[in-house]
Amino acid sequence: MPANSATGSKPSKAAGGVDITATKKPPMETEELRKGIRKFFRETFHEDEAGLRRAVGGFKWGVYAFYDYDGEPIYVGQTKEKLSGRVGRHLTNQRTDAVAMSVLDPFEVAEIEVWPLPEFQGVGSKHPKYKEANDHLNALEHMIFTRLRQQSRFKVILNEKDPPAPKVEIEEPASFRGTILNEQIRDLRGHPDIRLARRALTVSKLAQVISERELKGLGLRRVLLAQASRMRWLAEQRFFALGGEAGVEEGHEDEETGETDE
Repeated sequence: MPANSATGSKPSKAAGGVDITATKKPPMETEELRKGIRKFFRETFHEDEAGLRRAVGGFKWGVYAFYDYDGEPIYVGQTKEKLSGRVGRHLTNQRTDAVAMSVLDPFEVAEIEVWPLPEFQGVGSKHPKYKEANDHLNALEHMIFTRLRQQSRFKVILNEKDPPAPKVEIEEPASFRGTILNEQIRDLRGHPDIRLARRALTVSKLAQVISERELKGLGLRRVLLAQASRMRWLAEQRFFALGGEAGVEEGHEDEETGETDE
């Protein structure tokens, strides 16, 4: 077997003699998450009153929301392309503004809810109903964003910008909500200490982004405050669940444990 050209060493092998450096498979956690996303978007949803159904990911117009492991709403968005395409880019770490700016950590997303608008399925940018569809979509995003923000224990959603005020009155359509995690991945990603570490990293990265940019508004600073509040809340939950102050040990901060010189 040829040696590694950079180090002169042979490629690593797992048990059974398989060259683990040559595998093209993503890590198990990544692969299972992608399976969960695909499974969610293959679920079918009523398209009209006649009972026709369409895969959730196949709807072109709609609003979506992400929830964390506590069922807390964390992000709301809209799309005029297929829901599966727009949402998939967020959650597979492909470049979107929210992910690139460290506003949204895809690692935090445990559930998705979507509000498809099947009545505008065939409407494109040159369609006579495009303005009507766009106004309806904007109004729906504003409605969902406002409601979920009120339902949040922190009274905030991790969006950099607020949706503009609606131009039309609408009624909230039916939605579809489901998890994208199997039990194994939820156990791996959902542990509070792992989540705290991720939130601390997100806060650090977002603070760095803010320090390096000339910001036009306060949207990113609001997200930073929200992320810091979410991290503090989870840290408090973890601390008190394990016993709080009663569990803090006594002793000198710099106490040595080894033998002293005589």
